[in-house]
Amino acid sequence: MPALASPAPTFIHAHQQDPPGSAIRFDDVSRVYGRGRKQVRALDGVSLPIPAGRWTAIMGPSGSGKSTLLHCAAGLDRPTSGRVFLGDDDLAAFNETQLTKLRRKRLGFVFQSFNLIGSLTAEQNVSLPLRLDGRHIDREEVRDALATVGLADRAKHRPAQLSGGQQQRVAIARALITRPEVLFADEPTGALDLRTAREILGLLRTAVDSLGRTVVMVTHDPAAASYADSVVFLADGRVVDQLDGALARAIEARATSLEERSAG
Repeated sequence: MPALASPAPTFIHAHQQDPPGSAIRFDDVSRVYGRGRKQVRALDGVSLPIPAGRWTAIMGPSGSGKSTLLHCAAGLDRPTSGRVFLGDDDLAAFNETQLTKLRRKRLGFVFQSFNLIGSLTAEQNVSLPLRLDGRHIDREEVRDALATVGLADRAKHRPAQLSGGQQQRVAIARALITRPEVLFADEPTGALDLRTAREILGLLRTAVDSLGRTVVMVTHDPAAASYADSVVFLADGRVVDQLDGALARAIEARATSLEERSAG
């Protein structure tokens, strides 16, 4: 499986041993939108442990509940019923202000559209989560973060001066600078060419293997999913299958089967 060979970054502690238990746990989670005939059940009784220190990919046909699952896991949406745990913490016990603080301290996010601030330089974008959380900004730590993703010489560049792959590298450095427990990646390679996508996936693989981070990635791409330790398949808001350590062709075959069943 191709991946970038990269040493453990100096801006975050290297991983020595996989942490025990689940990073995230869904207990009989349902999420319903609307009422009556317009009611949509985006998640339907999902019970799923997401192991700590591992990479879990989420796949399924359009409308299967992938994004809703990610949003509930990150506390961006609340279940209609059931409970979601981050470690030992029940997210239902947190109000919106507390959830915002929790996300800043314990979670990281990487999006398809990068979501960088255009008026800020690369190093300012990376340090932004620290600034928002009121933490001290160590400029050397920020530079190390950029060096880790291969952008030591682009610290003063703004997003418009960077390629798509470089922007996504900045987004990964920004996501990891706070030392999050869980990194959520929503179609992180969807806007990238094949070679650049492989490089980005290699960086995420390094975050798991060398840093012990937990990665949860939503993707439609079997090749991207093959970098994960486990692939969870959703259909009609339910977990219908799981493949561990699978190659891209096996993942594609299962995804195609679910797409055909959904279309039928």
